[in-house]
Amino acid sequence: MSRSRPFDPASSPISQAVARATRPQGQPAGQPRLRYVLIGDGDSPHLLKWARALQPLVDLWICSSRDFAPDLARLVPQQQRLALGTDPAFGGGNIALLKKAPQVARWLQQVDADWINPHYLTSHGTLALLAKRFGRLRGQLLASAWGSDILVTPQRHAAYRWLTQSILRNAALCTSDSQHMTGVMQQLGARQVLTFPFGLDSLPALPRDQKQPWLCYANRGLEPIYQPQRVLELFAAIAAWQPQAQLVVANDGSLRPQLEQWVAQHGLQQQVRFVGRLSAQQQAAHYARAQWYLSQPESDSVAVSVLEAMAYGCIPLLSDLPANRELVQDGHNGWIVPAGGIDLSRAVPLALPPLQAQAAAIARLNRDWVQHHGLFPPAIQQLVQTLSSR
Repeated sequence: MSRSRPFDPASSPISQAVARATRPQGQPAGQPRLRYVLIGDGDSPHLLKWARALQPLVDLWICSSRDFAPDLARLVPQQQRLALGTDPAFGGGNIALLKKAPQVARWLQQVDADWINPHYLTSHGTLALLAKRFGRLRGQLLASAWGSDILVTPQRHAAYRWLTQSILRNAALCTSDSQHMTGVMQQLGARQVLTFPFGLDSLPALPRDQKQPWLCYANRGLEPIYQPQRVLELFAAIAAWQPQAQLVVANDGSLRPQLEQWVAQHGLQQQVRFVGRLSAQQQAAHYARAQWYLSQPESDSVAVSVLEAMAYGCIPLLSDLPANRELVQDGHNGWIVPAGGIDLSRAVPLALPPLQAQAAAIARLNRDWVQHHGLFPPAIQQLVQTLSSR
């Protein structure tokens, strides 16, 4: 662990970037509401979250590459929605979706939006750029990156890189949820990027019950990019040192069968529980009880699940990624687990006791950071004000 100065919530890079974006400003007085179009996956809870934050502030229209989840359909009137009925893969190769560009262009001509905001640039950003060119639309492009569309896909193939650069260079404004991703976007040609976490809707109530000292929680997808095997290996080292330790693994994915087999092979069946996908209320209960939150993805921006864990007072044990270092100062409000061939059985007993000894103070510190820098609605209010002034 590093022996750097004590963690100061206001000193992290992302805090400095979003300080202004997290002060609610509201709609400027005397200005008409913006005509604002979201383009994305209408089945996604992330798009629903953006729509909920935007709906009170703008005249909201939504184009979905698929259909609309019931909550999103109830939020926006049918006459202000367009469902394309495709099944896009976010990694690219979405010819069926891109063929919808003329239809989207005609729809956008009727909407006559001030701002067109695609979410996830590889697929929906390309669709929005094509539609804008087909329709010769006056609306400006606001490109919202989600993570792998910037940090992974452009590195996979030169064509994806060129496509991503085209979207970013044609966007009047972009949004990013970490300083690290903002830097990559600027290298790819983004002109102006607003940086704010894809944060919480509100700060949760303080847990009523005491934390269980050696209860661990993990809820990232059970897919290769999230490295759930690494989570199990980290927990195995904790359990070897603290035999009373328990791990709850939420969420699901293609790797679940082999992960469950690994747990059985290592005799951890009594200490590791796979509970599948959970409701928000069930997630909250696990966050409230757990002392430790384990997240070890190989690529990530600022993850809302990490912010949730911090808000509930969990101590985060995170993989060594730039965005994670924007949230955690190693050894002070969490542990950045070194990558590579580290011997976890030797590292864990050194890293965790100082954190456990300061668990209550760390919980207050992390919760305070989320309250001041990790709430989503104030950031969206500032975004709308910025768009209104352009």
